[in-house]
Amino acid sequence: MISTSLRRAAVPGVAALALALSACGAANEQATADGEGGGLSGTLNGGGASSQEAAQNAWRAGFQQDNPKVTVNYDPTGSGGGREGFVSGGFAFAGSDSYLNDDDGELTAATERCTTPPIEIPDYVSPIAVIFNVDGVDELNLTPETIAGIFNNEITRWDDPAIAETNPDADLPDAAISAVHRSDESGTTGNFTHYLSVVAPDAWPHGEVEEWPLKAGEAANQTSGVVTAVGNGRNSIGYADASQAGDLGRAKVQVGDDFVGPTAEAAAKILEVSPRVKDRDPHSMVFDLDYETDEAGVYPIVLTSYLMACGTYEDAETAELVKGYLTYILSDEGQATAQENAGSAPLAPALAEEAQGYVDEITAG
Repeated sequence: MISTSLRRAAVPGVAALALALSACGAANEQATADGEGGGLSGTLNGGGASSQEAAQNAWRAGFQQDNPKVTVNYDPTGSGGGREGFVSGGFAFAGSDSYLNDDDGELTAATERCTTPPIEIPDYVSPIAVIFNVDGVDELNLTPETIAGIFNNEITRWDDPAIAETNPDADLPDAAISAVHRSDESGTTGNFTHYLSVVAPDAWPHGEVEEWPLKAGEAANQTSGVVTAVGNGRNSIGYADASQAGDLGRAKVQVGDDFVGPTAEAAAKILEVSPRVKDRDPHSMVFDLDYETDEAGVYPIVLTSYLMACGTYEDAETAELVKGYLTYILSDEGQATAQENAGSAPLAPALAEEAQGYVDEITAG
């Protein structure tokens, strides 16, 4: 029996999240002592994208509250580390901002680990914000070419004509740009550079990469490191999951004739205009994002965050824990608590229902 309340009325807020996690830990200890609690028990280990950390913390709190004899661990080691841990068997499930492919043999290795093609389902859509901390500047409009030029170290000063042209009312400082990028292998970097390579290939000739290809700029580890570096820096700019950007400025990006900010609602719209990746196993719900859309109100720099799991596990406990946890994430409550605590956009009901169908098939071999 999977003891998850899929539609509870109350959703824990940010202020209650730390208390909820603490209370869940105490409940786990009590449940072990008296034998009471939900139908599931055991420890579930996962890891991966650091951009998912806020959502994962919220999901862990909610799921463990419903299942007090369960402990869910999530190591925010980065998307690459998550996929590596999943393929090696170190993680029962993984979170990643990029889907598995065979450029480095990951998809084949994951299939061998799972004995069948792995399940890959979206868990939410989140905007990647171009965050900034610039003296005297509260709002910033940037074209794709300008963003690419900044991170390719070709546009190096804030009063550059390319920036001034789209910000005529801004008091841009005569100061050097401090551009911050991820130092670790990152799905956020992969999505960000994929966007640049599609919409501004001349200004960004490095293609889609998860490891930063330039020595220029400042490197920072994980999403939190980039946010901290931009916040503590001066006249700085970076990229990060918008849910973790805090009070930093967030640039609006040109889409068609408009400039669109990184809201959850604007990011969610990109899936409505994007096709699925061709020639994938049916259990692989992955998208070929239409970065070049000029659809009104779409924010194009996004990450579609994915969960990876096996369809078959060696033992029944792991299978039931993975199935139960992923079911909670896809539920109305799980999607709402991620939106509340991580600022992500919930999946469309049809997508969540399709993903749940694959989760329902998880079993023990």
